[in-house]
Amino acid sequence: MPLPILAQALFEGISSIPAGWTIVKVVPSLLLLYILKRFFNGTANTSERNMHSKVVIITGGTSGIGAEVAKELASRGAQLVLLTQHPLSDPFLVDYIMDLRTSTNNELITAEHVDLSSLHSIRVFATKWVDNAPPRRLDMIVLCANTLTPPGGKPSVTDDGLEGNWGLNYMANFHLLSILSPALRAQPPDRDVRVIFGTCSSYMAGSLPGIDSPSAASRSNKEKKREKKDGKKEATTIAFTPSQVHATSKFALMTFALAFQKHLSSYVRPDKNPMNARVILVDPGFTRTPGMRRYLSCGSLWGLALYLILWPFWWLVLKSPEYGAQTFLYAAMEAKYGRGEGGVFLKECREIGFVRKEVEDEGMQKRLWEESERTVQVLEKEGAIKRVKQKKGGETAGKAAVGNEGPKQRKGK
Repeated sequence: MPLPILAQALFEGISSIPAGWTIVKVVPSLLLLYILKRFFNGTANTSERNMHSKVVIITGGTSGIGAEVAKELASRGAQLVLLTQHPLSDPFLVDYIMDLRTSTNNELITAEHVDLSSLHSIRVFATKWVDNAPPRRLDMIVLCANTLTPPGGKPSVTDDGLEGNWGLNYMANFHLLSILSPALRAQPPDRDVRVIFGTCSSYMAGSLPGIDSPSAASRSNKEKKREKKDGKKEATTIAFTPSQVHATSKFALMTFALAFQKHLSSYVRPDKNPMNARVILVDPGFTRTPGMRRYLSCGSLWGLALYLILWPFWWLVLKSPEYGAQTFLYAAMEAKYGRGEGGVFLKECREIGFVRKEVEDEGMQKRLWEESERTVQVLEKEGAIKRVKQKKGGETAGKAAVGNEGPKQRKGK
């Protein structure tokens, strides 16, 4: 069929073919659109791995990229533990898990209530996981949870009083992995254990005042002891701008990720086998997630209307969540990352270098870790005191209510 049509166009002219000139104009445009879309979608994962019997903890697994990662891993037989802020009885969560089980033909999908904006909630889950004999199986932790304040938005605050981006993107992951570290180190030596961090290229604009400066390393021992004793330190902050605080949280996360790899690798196993847990950092690229939509729409209705008007453009230049998940899947399934030293940085399913070499600085990694530990200790102590006061206040209010009820009942008699 195509040959006679081409011959007719060649010998009799394009005008002799019905809608010939329209086809000539439209086909190149569609071909260009296809090429551009393939380019912006990025590289697809081609690695495969049998995930049956693998236990995977995943944060952010109910929306965006995390939901696609959860779906793909579950379809390959992985046992998923979704950490979610939704109550376990929430109808949305119940329906989501049931639908995921049905679509992946995998019944080994459960959820745990973990509010990543609460250090106490993280500790309750992580200590429960670690406090088990023999140690529970844990093959992989995938950290997809992320927050991003839209332009012009006001600072959000976590339950512990931390700025939202810093608290969820960095401190939550630091606290979670710090407690789960024994569970990772206790896995058998023949098990392929991976910790996958989700980050983004914004880390290049990040900064850590008071930590990445030379003066932070030269503080006197007397000053450090006083800070440790008082549990307080003069705040060193940066002016709040949504892009800057997000970049700083990712910069800190990547610095911690490399430090965490050193922390795991330095552990001497009782059986003298080499450590088998490896850290992998993943930049999924710009993706049409709910968080990205909120950022592009500036968190406003007018912005959302403009986003919808420009949706064809965003559809073209932004990845779908399915393609955004490809590098995560590559990190989870590529065989070569089950060996080696870990601490690799992946984008578009290939290894890339760190633009900001500071993240590899051991001195800054140590200072960040120490400062984060100190912050967690102070905030958890304050949180414990607050919960005790609330509990006592509730008990006092209950006794007062009972006391007020008593005379009324006697009067009625």
